[in-house]
Amino acid sequence: TLSVGIDNFPVSGPPAFSFTGESMTMARIGVEQPFPNPAKRRAQRSRAQAGIGVAEADLAVETQNVRLETALAWVDLYYAKRRLAQLQVLDQSLGELQETVSARLASGSARPSAALEPDQLRAAVNDRRSELTADVAKAQARLARFTGDPQADVSGDPPTLEVDRARLIAGLASLPSLQALDAGVGAADAETELARADKRPDWRVSTSYGRRDPAYGDMVSVGISIDLPFFSKRRQDPKIAARASEAERARLLRTAGEQQIIAALDGDLADHVMHHQRLMNARNTLVPLAKRRAELDMASYAAGKLDLGSALLSTLALAEAEVDALSREADVARDAIRINFTYGEVRP
Repeated sequence: TLSVGIDNFPVSGPPAFSFTGESMTMARIGVEQPFPNPAKRRAQRSRAQAGIGVAEADLAVETQNVRLETALAWVDLYYAKRRLAQLQVLDQSLGELQETVSARLASGSARPSAALEPDQLRAAVNDRRSELTADVAKAQARLARFTGDPQADVSGDPPTLEVDRARLIAGLASLPSLQALDAGVGAADAETELARADKRPDWRVSTSYGRRDPAYGDMVSVGISIDLPFFSKRRQDPKIAARASEAERARLLRTAGEQQIIAALDGDLADHVMHHQRLMNARNTLVPLAKRRAELDMASYAAGKLDLGSALLSTLALAEAEVDALSREADVARDAIRINFTYGEVRP
């Protein structure tokens, strides 16, 4: 510490406001260097390192969140485009059906109003297409937000991620969220040690040079001061107890944080199993049944046993079943990404 000042400047009596009238008046410049006790120096270093650890852990948590949201946006865009493409297939089949209806109208085997039914179904498909197109646009906007690329798009297929609870549980300690809590424990422990170090004396060395009137000569002062931590039961001990309580609270938060993550993991795994079962049901039962019904209804229509409207509704139901199957597949993919990117070490 650098200090500059004027000592013993008279403000009353004959030498008042004179720099030369009093022999002890001097301009002083001095330095003082504190020397904390070794325990305090160690605690200060630990606190600084803990602060760095907290900042790095917070950055890692934010980075993990951005990576997760980027991956989810990619998957959302991928499946939104697939659902839209699936609807295009139905639109093409409607064009072929329109030709069949026109031929039957020309031959007189169909009532005139039947010509309107494909157009009505196409209008319903157009409404659905508008919804799916909006889904694509929203997914592209989210992907652009997290990648910083306004032209961000998807290519290829999404990665196949294995969901292994045992592996995820074994790697929980390396999660950024838990590392942030660990850093908080380290910071609280450092504060406790710093409070304990206050019970040990610090000392300081100081020296100063005093410039006086040439008639009196200059002066030099050198000194050592030592802190005396008296009355520790009323001064240091309450502070130590408070810091120790904060450290214990940080440990409890760390334990609770790990338990909360495990509970959240088990909940996400349960959702993943449920979504996978729904996907298998769609692939193995719902879509095949809808396809078979559409084929039978179209055959019945061709044989004149079913009206065109009912046949078209079966075709629309098949398209919706296939789009729904893609939505269920997207749910499974999102689960796998969320679980692995949240609780594991997978990186995009």
